[in-house]
Amino acid sequence: MTPSSNHAHNHDQCIEQALVRASDICEKRETRFTPLRRKVLELVWGGHKPITAYELLDLLSLDGKKRVAPPTIYRALDFLIEEGFVHRLESLNAFIGCSDPEHLHQGHFLICTQCRTVKEINEKTLHDKIKDVANNEGYQLDHSMLEIMGKCVNCNQVS
Repeated sequence: MTPSSNHAHNHDQCIEQALVRASDICEKRETRFTPLRRKVLELVWGGHKPITAYELLDLLSLDGKKRVAPPTIYRALDFLIEEGFVHRLESLNAFIGCSDPEHLHQGHFLICTQCRTVKEINEKTLHDKIKDVANNEGYQLDHSMLEIMGKCVNCNQVS
């Protein structure tokens, strides 16, 4: 997700940790972490900002290899979402790496409308409250996605 502005961030190490975690999780779950899925995950984590499927397609084609077809990239993204390695941000039609892939969970995010940084909110009480509200209205919650739009601390300081 978004690195904290309070400390130095080793981005290469961050990407490598995400890839190692994904590989370990796939091994435990007995799912296939193919080279394409690995590369897509690496690219999603590449900038700590949301990335679209077509941006991923363009980046994959920079390798000089045959262009990957859109259905292929969407299948890879579907797998990464299903395994909890990335989240789809509906409002941006884009994808972001998950900060806690070991625990399958709902997506709750703070999204900066100015610089497009995204911060995942890993707050169980928020999910529990959403579930309670749904249950009180007679709904059985299947999935919740909360995207809160605003300006991040860095953009607020510039304004």
